[in-house]
Amino acid sequence: MISRYSLPEATAIWTDESRFEKWLQVELAACRAMVDFKIMPKDAYARLVKKAKVDAKKILKNEALVKHDMIAFTMAIEELVGEDAQYFHYGLTSSDVLDTAFALQLKEAGNLILAALDELAAALLKLAKETKDLPAIGRSHGIHGEPLSFGLRFLSHYAELKRNRARVELALKEISVGMFSGAVGSYGTLSPEVEARACSYLGLDPEAVSTQVIPRDRHAVFFQSLALLGSGIERMAVELRHLQRTEVGEVEEGFSYGQKGSSAMPHKKNPISAENLTGIARLLRGYAQNSLENIPLWHERDISHSSVERVIAPDASILAHYMLVRAKKLIAGLKVNREQVKKNLGFTRGLVYSGAALLAFVEAGLPRDTAYRLVQKHALEAWQGGLSLKERLLGDKEALQYLKKAEIEKVFDEKRGLRYVDKTFKAVLSRYPL
Repeated sequence: MISRYSLPEATAIWTDESRFEKWLQVELAACRAMVDFKIMPKDAYARLVKKAKVDAKKILKNEALVKHDMIAFTMAIEELVGEDAQYFHYGLTSSDVLDTAFALQLKEAGNLILAALDELAAALLKLAKETKDLPAIGRSHGIHGEPLSFGLRFLSHYAELKRNRARVELALKEISVGMFSGAVGSYGTLSPEVEARACSYLGLDPEAVSTQVIPRDRHAVFFQSLALLGSGIERMAVELRHLQRTEVGEVEEGFSYGQKGSSAMPHKKNPISAENLTGIARLLRGYAQNSLENIPLWHERDISHSSVERVIAPDASILAHYMLVRAKKLIAGLKVNREQVKKNLGFTRGLVYSGAALLAFVEAGLPRDTAYRLVQKHALEAWQGGLSLKERLLGDKEALQYLKKAEIEKVFDEKRGLRYVDKTFKAVLSRYPL
């Protein structure tokens, strides 16, 4: 699925060329910091910057021989820069470069995710506003409850999406750290001051205690944020899958000219995008679990986390980005069947107003249990057929002793659930502006 659907900018971050370019970026930041602290001559640094280039094919060829990716990389650079190679990778261990470059990759991927998230948020808010004044039936346990604004559903997903945006932002800050502390993190060659300067050139903070790797709790936060983001989108997708059921029919996914829904049943228009999003969320939660397993490493380092991250980092970030892009397309192309929404609102013959009727009778002076029995009696009979709940209450002499006909009519106003929708929208947008 990744190769078919994912966008080039999301996958490009994780190519060999991109990875090696970031390694070089990290190495040159260390060299620049060493120039500042007079460890490396300025002219040697200038020559390094000019000569050092990434040749992915050469590096991979070296790796096939030496079976070590960082050595393969430094070998390829050394061939290009000559005697100035004595300053290249000086005082560093592999993890200094790998982990610091990994932070740059995750930041780049995270910023793409944030951009796609903002586009989905805009589409959700637009749909929420367009359907804000559409009365619909609200459901609990899958059963009709009371009327509400159809757009309120999408406003809820918008607010959750904005919360997940804040979590991703915090996660990006969490992983925006680098290290140049050398073998076992003891600063055996370079100082913490050199490390801080090199990190500053990369837009990163230095890790407080790096051991020989950056602690993996930071990365776990990033993958957890993607899992939460995915689960939030899944909540929306599950709602849309239900609303598209034949028996409900309140929305439809966009269906392009020439599209087919089933090889056997020509009439089918399936909720394929919403179902796809549900599946992706499961993968993101799995990657989050893998990231937790990466936290307990042996002593100052081992590489049990490495093989895991080589899979989950590109997969999780590309999938999260793709998920947002596909969700935005789904929301932007969603068709709301307003007539069906109205039909479903009246499906129970007014039973969904029973709670409002109960309270109206209580407010009129009828004891609560008595009021409950009165409304329940008519509700159960209305459900069997014949007159609606409103018609039955209007024809009940006992009911009319407490409420006038106009007061009963008011109970069954379909816009009751819209009374505070504008206030809710205003509060949400005040807290979560687009």
